[in-house]
Amino acid sequence: MEDPAQLKDEGNNYFKEGDMDKAIESYTKAAKLCKDKKMLAIIYKNRSACHLKQENYALAASDASKAIDVDPADVKALYRRCQALEKLDKFDMAFKDVQRCATIEPKNKTFLETLRRLSAVIQEKLKSNYSTDARVKGMFEILMDPEAETDKIERAANNLVVLAREDAGAERIFQNNGVPLLLSLIETTKADLILAAVRTFAGMCTGHKARTMAIINMVGVDKLCNIMALDNEGIALATCVLFQSINDSLTTADHRIYGKEEALVLDAAKDLKTILLSLLDMVASMKVSGHGRDQALNLLSRNVPRKDLKNLDHSKTLFTIDHGLRKIMKVCGQVPDYLPDQLPMTENTQLIASILLTRLYDDLKCDPERDNFRDICDDYVKNKFDPQDMDKNIHAINAISGLLQGPFDVGNALVGRQGVLEIMVALCGSEREVDQMVAVEALIHSSTKMSRASFIITNGVALLKDIYKKTTNEKIKIRALVGLCKLGSAGGDDYAMRQFAEGSTEKLAKQCRKWLTNPKFDNKTRKWAIEGLAYLTNDADVKDDFVEDELAMKAMFELAKSKDKTILYAVAATLINCTNSYDKKDIMPELVQLAKFSKQHVPEQHPKDKKDFIERRVKRLLKGGIISALTVMVKAESSILTDQTKELLARVFLALSEDAKDRGTIVAQGGGKALIPLAIEGTATGKIRASHALARIAAISNPEIAFPGERVYEVVRPLVSLLSTDRDGMQNFEALKGLTNLAGFSEKLRVKIVKEKALAEIENYMFEEHDQIRQAAVECMCNMVTCKEVQERYMEDGNDKMKLLILLCGEEDDKLQIAAAGAIAMLTAAQKKLCKKLTLVTSQWLEILQRLCLHDHPAVQHRGLVIVYNMLCAEDEELSKQLIECEMLEILTIIGKSEDNPKKQVVLDVARTCLVKAMDMGLIKPFSVGF
Repeated sequence: MEDPAQLKDEGNNYFKEGDMDKAIESYTKAAKLCKDKKMLAIIYKNRSACHLKQENYALAASDASKAIDVDPADVKALYRRCQALEKLDKFDMAFKDVQRCATIEPKNKTFLETLRRLSAVIQEKLKSNYSTDARVKGMFEILMDPEAETDKIERAANNLVVLAREDAGAERIFQNNGVPLLLSLIETTKADLILAAVRTFAGMCTGHKARTMAIINMVGVDKLCNIMALDNEGIALATCVLFQSINDSLTTADHRIYGKEEALVLDAAKDLKTILLSLLDMVASMKVSGHGRDQALNLLSRNVPRKDLKNLDHSKTLFTIDHGLRKIMKVCGQVPDYLPDQLPMTENTQLIASILLTRLYDDLKCDPERDNFRDICDDYVKNKFDPQDMDKNIHAINAISGLLQGPFDVGNALVGRQGVLEIMVALCGSEREVDQMVAVEALIHSSTKMSRASFIITNGVALLKDIYKKTTNEKIKIRALVGLCKLGSAGGDDYAMRQFAEGSTEKLAKQCRKWLTNPKFDNKTRKWAIEGLAYLTNDADVKDDFVEDELAMKAMFELAKSKDKTILYAVAATLINCTNSYDKKDIMPELVQLAKFSKQHVPEQHPKDKKDFIERRVKRLLKGGIISALTVMVKAESSILTDQTKELLARVFLALSEDAKDRGTIVAQGGGKALIPLAIEGTATGKIRASHALARIAAISNPEIAFPGERVYEVVRPLVSLLSTDRDGMQNFEALKGLTNLAGFSEKLRVKIVKEKALAEIENYMFEEHDQIRQAAVECMCNMVTCKEVQERYMEDGNDKMKLLILLCGEEDDKLQIAAAGAIAMLTAAQKKLCKKLTLVTSQWLEILQRLCLHDHPAVQHRGLVIVYNMLCAEDEELSKQLIECEMLEILTIIGKSEDNPKKQVVLDVARTCLVKAMDMGLIKPFSVGF
């Protein structure tokens, strides 16, 4: 068995070395084994120091408290808890701790200074609270005054929303009887006031579990659902945000220290279950508006399936399937605008329901669970089929369409049921518009997979062609056309796998473009034209024709900006095809020859899918306004913006940013901001593609313009993620260039880069064999060394960081020398100790420094001379003599005596300044220098 004392000492050593993770690990093991209370207190106190270093302040306070429980007079533990509590904004509790420290050690200057500082902070906070209280009361007085002017009421309501976003303001509103007053605003039934009240509640619930639970109990879940059910898109969305804030506060680990309030923070499981059941009831309720239903489905989609499949608990999914799957199926089966007594819905509702079905099905862990899901769906559809009631049959087929757009395998199994395809064919032959429309859509969705498409080609192409030729109903005609488009693209971009005769796909695409640009048709109808193009643009002739049709291209971009978000995926898929930004498998020539020999099919590239054609299409898309459309698509507040769609958009952005000349256009139209959420959330591939596009933009753009405000700090993490060895060389290189630009912009950004633990990765690439990547890493480090934390790393003993920079100065590459010498120049200017360290890390330092000072490139020479000047200013007489008593004096003299030259004037001035410094120090006589 391991010895706790030995483990404690091991933790101490790791702490001294700066390895906090290993120190915490050792202390944790020691704490589990230790029986001695005094030693245990020391272990907790030491682990608290580690957590402080890692900025895990709640854990630091907790460990310090455990040490204080053993020895209430332990000033180190008290002061560490004080530091942690201060960072957690618990100033009054921190003040009490440092007060006890000052009582025990009344002459300790650190304690007295902290005491004074915290006292001032608390006084300022009290003033602020009194001021906030007065403002809150004033706002509520205006809101409740029946004679107040409308402008004043709206201003007061919006001020409350702003106040609630800050924790202090939210608490003041809550303490000033804010909840009943906000409820009274909701009772006014005025949309603006309801919206303000809901947004204020959302701010009050964000990140505070105790306050959230109190608000739920005072307002009631039913009341919140009734608000979300209102037929007002803004109110429904704001209430959705409120519910999300409630969910996040109740489910996220709460690291707050509540003190006496701790007992009020009860188990939230009951409230969460009530909310889940209420949302499921909303899904199928006639009393809920379309906007409210969309948001209920969105909330279920975001919060029921697991975000991480490593989490074993998927009980919410199983509960939702048991209590709500039939309700979601009911939404999928609705045919609004055509049948009576349908649920109120928006253009997006059915697709959101299909996406929810997908996420629920994907969250299941075993075959029995999936069988149960299929059985419920099968039973629901089977009970809807009725030979005597055509409306029920339509509902059943439409529900299958919903499954085909969601968990395809489940819908596909239902299509294979005896009689289902026959009903679909019979509906196609019906005289009712709604019958034909639902049946054709179901045929389209059932041919999603190529194996199914082959079946439909054999059995359904003739039917679709017949409908397309004979029907006079334009809505049916466009759907039949899309079905033919889908079947015609079954071979993907393989030029040798065309399903239809030469020229047929171009004719279909031309018809789609006509429908798309016809203003007489409504958006729902024109949307299907883009669906068709999403399939047909696998063909390179179609891609080229489409980007040359400016009207069609702009019509698609305008539709992408509309409220109907069901079009997002089709637009993204069309753009992926036009930019060729999908993954292409590398085909080995040897395997091609082998396939031809064995008479196997070999994929062929279309001549118009070569690089020059792709570049031309990209230019046309940029000119047509693609960036503004993409930025609107990224902002979609809906589950329809799935991770897969985000990945497609990220791929398109990456393709558009290929040419550095186009990146200014992307920035000017808001593309930089739009890429940030794509780089943070989505599929692993999508995040990498978006991060790569961000790196390209960050490398050449002014960060203030490309990523305005606080957004620029969100760019750092995606760029750092590209420094992994799992990424390819181009991603590494462009990430380093982007970080170099950011690091040169502000100290806050340099600190952010350090906090994201990028330094080790940057240093790693300084050893890279690839010249460009190595140069980029050194340039990045050159900009980073002005950060104090980076300088401290170079001052630490036992590392070769300074040695590496010196050796890099001895390389032959001018750009590499400029970066490495620049880094040394800044380091030696900021930290005098490094001037001496420079001479100790390698015996070649003087030779390399002399070569820098004699270099042909003025920028390299200038940096070398600056290093010499810094060393002369290091207040180290021995070091200064060592420099002057060697060939360096001759070098400085030759340069200093040179005639003035505008191109090299900076170099001459530094050399002369070095000689003057040497004279001032008495190292050389004035007459020995004749310039």
